[in-house]
Amino acid sequence: MATIDLTRESFEKTIGEDGIVLVDYWASWCAPCRRFAPVFEAASEKHEDVVFGKVDTEAEPEIAQAANITSIPTLMAFRDGVLVFAQPGALPGSALDEVIEKVRGLDMDEVRETIAKENAE
Repeated sequence: MATIDLTRESFEKTIGEDGIVLVDYWASWCAPCRRFAPVFEAASEKHEDVVFGKVDTEAEPEIAQAANITSIPTLMAFRDGVLVFAQPGALPGSALDEVIEKVRGLDMDEVRETIAKENAE
């Protein structure tokens, strides 16, 4: 599956879907972003069960601001609509594969229980 551009209109719907959604926050002037782009694209071809979305922080500043993006590139992973990973910096392909496998292996009932406990405190 190729990467998709996420906009204000498509962002919430896309990250709220069941399954895994990876989001790359980037900008065209960012050299590390340009280096990470082919790694992200290659992973999208390799992991066809994962949605790979890209947010151009210049074109979609509202999304970047709502996500508290302070450094790019930043990678976020959502599973079943829940943010389960966020990290600034460009990852090598092997590290990106590792993130995907860890997100796949999460027990989402346990994740939701942990979030509920944290919100109750």
